[in-house]
Amino acid sequence: MWQNLSLRGRINLLLALLLALGLAVNIGRQVAEAGPRVQAEDQSVIRLAREFIEMIVADLNEAPDPDARLNQIARDLSRLRHVSIALLDSAGNPLTPPRLGTDADTRGPPVWFVSLVHPEQTAVSVPVSLRGKPGSLVITSHPDDEIAEIWDGIVTQLEVGSVIALALFFLMMKVVGRALAPLQSLAEAMGKLESGHYEARVAPGGAPELGAICTRLNHLAATLGEAVEDKRRLAERAVSLQDIERKEIARELHDEFGPYLFSLRAHASALAKQADGREPSVDAVRKHGSAMLEQINALQQFNRRVLERLRPVGLAELGLRQALESLTRLWRESRPDVAIETSISPALGPTGETADLTIYRIVQEALTNVFRHAGATSVSVVIEPVEQAGGRFCARVRVSDNGRGMGPGQKLGFGLVGMRERILALGGTLNVVSGEGGVTLEALVPTVAT
Repeated sequence: MWQNLSLRGRINLLLALLLALGLAVNIGRQVAEAGPRVQAEDQSVIRLAREFIEMIVADLNEAPDPDARLNQIARDLSRLRHVSIALLDSAGNPLTPPRLGTDADTRGPPVWFVSLVHPEQTAVSVPVSLRGKPGSLVITSHPDDEIAEIWDGIVTQLEVGSVIALALFFLMMKVVGRALAPLQSLAEAMGKLESGHYEARVAPGGAPELGAICTRLNHLAATLGEAVEDKRRLAERAVSLQDIERKEIARELHDEFGPYLFSLRAHASALAKQADGREPSVDAVRKHGSAMLEQINALQQFNRRVLERLRPVGLAELGLRQALESLTRLWRESRPDVAIETSISPALGPTGETADLTIYRIVQEALTNVFRHAGATSVSVVIEPVEQAGGRFCARVRVSDNGRGMGPGQKLGFGLVGMRERILALGGTLNVVSGEGGVTLEALVPTVAT
């Protein structure tokens, strides 16, 4: 049952139990104190009554009619509230009418309570002389009124305490309900986020802790929405880039391959005609052959450029180190005004084909951005192995420049965003930090070995 209760139900149940326990403890304390209280009151009343009677009896012999005076005293004292006084002869027979009961029995305390607080009556005998014969005045305690007062106090305490406890309980229910009200909104917002509605928001409210959770959930929803939108734009950009890449490759094939193939065909036809002639011209054959070799060399270079765009040439054959050295060498040749320092740790072992290609593309994209946008005069490329928690090894790629850095609020380009998505898919990270000293790109790429 407890496991099926909501948080609000559990708190309300605990409050009800605490209020009931407090009321029960208070009532139990009053019941426990009732017995000593009645006993003390009983003894006090009997002691006072005995002292009063002994004082009166001492002056009894001076009365004109001692017996009549004694009977009058017994009748007067029988009206006392907490005690009854009976005049007995020497044989113990009562000489005064017994004390009559009251009609309050139906409204009095229950029998078990009377037995609990005052199980037996207390009686004290004061000796007197009756017509020259020995007798006694018997003082008997009757704490019924005191017990009734205590019982009425307990009943009143129970009634008033119950009303107060119920009022406090409903007040606390209201307070707890208002304090936990954001939980329902949080659950609804999480359900919407799970369904992909990242525009869902929660109005902060309730306790400060719940308000902070609402604020963080709103921030999380906004971040998820931005991430999904970035992914959508990236996918859209990727499709667009693929189309552009296909168009460029098709245009280059048409513009480059077409003329070269046509020229090769023309030279091949000329050679064929020379071969069909009776006396082929050596100079003409050499001329057509040289032209064909030049065009074939141009086709090979063009083919290498296309393959480089599709996949780095020599990465699989030569390895990551040689491919990166070739890449930086090409950049040094094309931009001699920029110093490029490359440091690849000797401890970096085989990283795997996927990691090799990812590291190569990171360096390629970073250098491209540096030369296009940074206006830097020096670039540093450092690649080294690092060990993370759990024994997982990664290759840390750090590319730093001394350029102008990124402007305030400037976002990463699609190239770096796509690279980040690729690294995240592999289980790595990519961070770009811009400052006065330039931009530093640092990526952690998981490897298969070290």
